Amino acid sequence: MEVARSESGVRSEKIAAPVAPVIARTKRLQVWFIRVCSSILLWTCLVQLLTVGELWHHSFINIIAPSVKHPPLPLLPLRNYTSNGYLKVSCNGGLNQMRSAICDMVAVARLLNLTLVVPELDKTSFWADNSTFEDIFDVKHFIESLRDEIRIVRRLPKRFSSKYGYKVFEMPPVSWSSEEYYLQQILPLFSEQKVLHFNKTDARLANNGVSIDLQKVRCRVTFQALKFTPEIESLGYKLVRVLHERGPFVALHMRYEMDMLAFSGCTHGCTKEEAEELKQLRYAYPWWREKEIVSEERRSQGLCPLTPEETALILQALGFDKDTQIYIAAGEIYGSERRLAVLRAAYPRIVRKEMLLDSGELQQFQNHSSQMAALDFMVSIASDTFIPTYDGNMAKVVEGHRRYLGFKKTILLDRKRLVELLDLHQNGTLTWNEFVFAVRSAHEKRMGQPTRRRVIADKPKEEDYFYANPQECLCEGTSCDDLLGPGNSSSVP
Repeated sequence: MEVARSESGVRSEKIAAPVAPVIARTKRLQVWFIRVCSSILLWTCLVQLLTVGELWHHSFINIIAPSVKHPPLPLLPLRNYTSNGYLKVSCNGGLNQMRSAICDMVAVARLLNLTLVVPELDKTSFWADNSTFEDIFDVKHFIESLRDEIRIVRRLPKRFSSKYGYKVFEMPPVSWSSEEYYLQQILPLFSEQKVLHFNKTDARLANNGVSIDLQKVRCRVTFQALKFTPEIESLGYKLVRVLHERGPFVALHMRYEMDMLAFSGCTHGCTKEEAEELKQLRYAYPWWREKEIVSEERRSQGLCPLTPEETALILQALGFDKDTQIYIAAGEIYGSERRLAVLRAAYPRIVRKEMLLDSGELQQFQNHSSQMAALDFMVSIASDTFIPTYDGNMAKVVEGHRRYLGFKKTILLDRKRLVELLDLHQNGTLTWNEFVFAVRSAHEKRMGQPTRRRVIADKPKEEDYFYANPQECLCEGTSCDDLLGPGNSSSVP
C-alpha cells in the first residue's frame, strides 16, 4: 500500500509539474485580453469624441456661414433613363451669371433626358479669368449630388472629338424660353446631332410658367449642388469668422467698378477724364452695342449703381451709425481710395478681404476674379445685413439665397426713388429729417420679406428674376399662401 501510495504520489507529482506554466500562460492571456478590451474601449471613446467634435465643427460652421456649407449628402441612387444625347454648354458672364446659367442647363438636361458635360466657364469676358469649373466648384460633389436627376460627365467621349472628325453642332438657345421651346425645337435636334453645344447660356430659361418640378431642380442645383472648392470654402469661412469676431456686419455690394460704369454709361461723380476713359473702354468692346449713352438719363431712370458718396448718405438715412462694420463685397472701386474717402469718413470700420487676410492667403486667388467673387459671395450670404447698390447678377443671386435661408435682412435699394431724393436734399429742397423719413418710408417693404415673384406678361426681361425670389422652393403646398399671402400677387398685365 505504501509503495502504491508512493508510486501514486510520484505519478501525482509528474502530473502536477506542468500546472505552473499553464497558470502563467493563463495569466498572460488574461492580461492580453484586458489590454485588447481596453484598447477597443479607448478607440471607441476616441472615435465617439472625434464624431462629436466633427458634429460641433459642422454646427459651428453652419452658424458662421450656414448658406454655403452643406452637410455631406448620401450617395443617391442613379436615375435610370435612356439618354437622348450629350449637352455641352459654355457659360458667359461673371461668376453669378454663370452660376444661374448652370442651374438652368441642369434643368434643361433633366427636362430633355440628356447627359450633361461639366460646364465650361467664360474666359474671354472683361475679367479675362481663366478659371475652370473645377477651380471654383467641387465637381465631384456636383456630379454625385445630382446623380438621381441627370448623368453628368467630365468630358465628351472621344468619338465626339474633332480629332476623330466629329463636328459638334453649336447654337445659342433663345432667351427666356419655355419648356415647350426645348421640347419642341431643341429635343428633335438630338435625333440628328448626338451632341449639342449651347455657346451662350445666360437667361435661357423663363422665370415663370415653368413646372414646379423643374423649378425645384433649379433650386436644388443652386442651393445644394453648386458647392465651392474646399480651398475657397476654407478661406471664406475664415473671413466670416474674423468678421463675426469683430461684431455684426453689413455686406455692401458696391458695383461701382470700371466695367459696370463703362458699359452702363454711368459717369455721375466722375471727372471729364474718367468719363472719357470709360467711354473708350466701351468702344473697345465691339460686342457692346450701345456706345453713346447719356449718363444723367440713365441715372434718373434708376439704371446706375449708387456712387460711394451717395451710398454714405443712404446708409446714414437708413439708420446705420458710424460704428457699423461694413464689408465691401466688390472688386476694385473705380477711383480707388479717392472715391471711397467720403464713405470711409462716415464709416471708419469699412473693411475688405485684403485687409482681413494675409497677402499669402489670397495669393492663389489673385488674378482670378470669379474665385475672388466666390469669397465675397460667401461673406454676403453670411452677413447680418446685405445691401447691394445695384441689382446685378450677384445682388439677385445673393438675395434669393438669403430668402432661402429664412428671409435674412436684405435691403433692396429703390435707386430711381433714391436719386430723386438725393437731388432734392442736395439742392436744399428736402431737410435732412425729411430726407431720412422719405428714404425709410420707401424701403419699409424692401427688406427681403416674403413676397410673390412679379410676373409681367410678354416682358420676361422686366419681371422679377427667378433666382432673386425662387418662391417655389421656399415653401410647400398651401403653406405658400400662408407665407406669401394669397392676395400678395405681383402680376402686372
